Amino acid sequence: MTGSAPLTTLVLGGYGNFGTRICRALAGDPGIHLLVAGRSAAQAQALAATLGPLAQGVALDHSAPGLVQALQALGVGLVVHTAGPFQAQGYSVAEAAADAGAHYIDLADGRRFVWDFPAALNARFTAAGRTAVCGASTVPALSSAVVDELCAGWQRIDSIDICIAPAQRAPRGQATLAAVLSYCGEAIAVWEDGRWQDRLGWAAPTPVRFQRLRPRLAAVCDIPDLELLPARYRVTQRVSFRAALEVGLAQRAFAAIAALRTWGLLRRPERLAGLMHRTGGIFDFLGTPLGGMVVRVAGADGEGVARRRAWHIAADNDHGPEIPCMATILLARQLALGAALPVGAHTSTSLLPLADFAPEFAKWGMVTDVVEEDAPIP
Repeated sequence: MTGSAPLTTLVLGGYGNFGTRICRALAGDPGIHLLVAGRSAAQAQALAATLGPLAQGVALDHSAPGLVQALQALGVGLVVHTAGPFQAQGYSVAEAAADAGAHYIDLADGRRFVWDFPAALNARFTAAGRTAVCGASTVPALSSAVVDELCAGWQRIDSIDICIAPAQRAPRGQATLAAVLSYCGEAIAVWEDGRWQDRLGWAAPTPVRFQRLRPRLAAVCDIPDLELLPARYRVTQRVSFRAALEVGLAQRAFAAIAALRTWGLLRRPERLAGLMHRTGGIFDFLGTPLGGMVVRVAGADGEGVARRRAWHIAADNDHGPEIPCMATILLARQLALGAALPVGAHTSTSLLPLADFAPEFAKWGMVTDVVEEDAPIP
């Protein structure tokens, strides 16, 4: 906020896997007074001590009573919610932010959580005159920015295929694992062949090719894009989202868990998150620090000519986990500058142009490619 006091920004889960990255990025911004928040005061204060004079650590349990009063007492102007998994959460944190007169951003990847967010909270944030953004992460913030760039001026989009490919050695968060496992082996509605069909999460992996990564096996994941993108872009045939683990054994382990759930032998795979978080490093010697993502689109351009295009990103040196944090960082900085973001509650779909991400990609040495593809590529 130019010419005014810094925006007091509270990051819930601030010392977690993604929260730490967001705090480090925002701590150097003179327009932000950063509050690193979580259940452990010691962990919050330890991180804040490394971030400079405009950061402090506070103990805050977002599930405990009195959250509105706590936010008001701290003078919070923006709540950044990184404390997942979001699949099993309600909207109490966002509601508290609105009632406390604060803006709100989260990294939610839960399909229902993100899809239902605007309808559930728009009236509340509009009345408060504040902005709330849900899913400010790789999906749908970055994915939609890529589709907007690749398909600018097109008459029709027939298919959108997205695949993320994390590096095996990149840091993993237990909450992220719990979110992924929650739909492992569960039926997921996907837009395929121009109609909704069920596919099992993490089952039946198939090969995907990348520009700067070796081919990998990839399996269906349940994320907001599966519902948001068909509606936004009126996709005629298919929207898919898959994840491709670097080590084939790990990918097949998820497929095995999916099978166990399908057979009724493992009803709550997310309960394995702690164990898998502790033991996931056993495959690290087979992996590399290189990860990435690809977004493929097909349709008809402005002249009606059939087109197939792909956008690739490669992130080396285990920097891949920075990507899910970028949209939140960019939006928080805009709010700190007093940017006119839309009042009310919104998903992050098409809220940021792809060009806004370029400085963040460059900061971490990430390489992007746009490829014209003449034939269908998995």
